[in-house]
This record gives sequence, C-alpha cells and structure tokens, in this order.
Amino acid sequence: METPKVFESEYRFCLILWEHEPIKSTELVNLCQEQLGWKPTTTYTVIKRLAERGVLKNENTIVTSLVSKDEVQAAEINEMVEKTFEGSLPAFVAAFTKHQKISEADLDEVQRMIDRMRKGGG
Repeated sequence: METPKVFESEYRFCLILWEHEPIKSTELVNLCQEQLGWKPTTTYTVIKRLAERGVLKNENTIVTSLVSKDEVQAAEINEMVEKTFEGSLPAFVAAFTKHQKISEADLDEVQRMIDRMRKGGG
C-alpha cells in the first residue's frame, strides 16, 4: 500500500499526534493551538482531511495515526529523489554531501548502515 501524502503543515500536526497518541481530539485541538497557533476549526478540518486520506483515524473522539513517522518520511524522500534526481540515489547523496559538512561520526554511522545492508540486515 502506498503511503498517503502528508503536506508540510499537516506534517507539523502529525508530529504532535505521533508524540501524544492515542489522544482525545479536544486535547489535540489544545496542543495545536499552543504549538501551531491553529484555531480549533483548523485542527478539526485537518483531522477530517487526514482521516479521509487514511493517515489517521478518529473514533469516539480518540485520534490515532494509521501511518508512522518513518513511513511518511520515507515516502517524502522517495518522492523527492524520484522528482529531483530521476530516482538516482547516488545523485541525491552527491548533491547532499556537496553542500554539507559531514562529521566523522555521521560518516561512520552511514558506513555501518551500508555494511548492514550488504550483509542483508536492513
């Protein structure tokens, strides 16, 4: 199943949901007002829209996500690599590393990830 699209303002909302779920919709409205400056109607509209797209469910005023932060992030990265780099992971990495100072610790962590993938450990 393809991960539903989550747009930028919705992503900020989802960060709050993922941190506090399962959560009563009224509590979510309060958190969105505090952290995002949203009016209650805005939050309820976003809840409804994301429920229609299969990102979350709102049952008996309890809101729970149906897709994880990891799934949404991976879908976003995949879309960007497809759209911007013709699906080429090496082109994406080259563009990213060209303009970023990468620490030795980060390089070591990436190398460990590559080594795990080569060994079939994911």
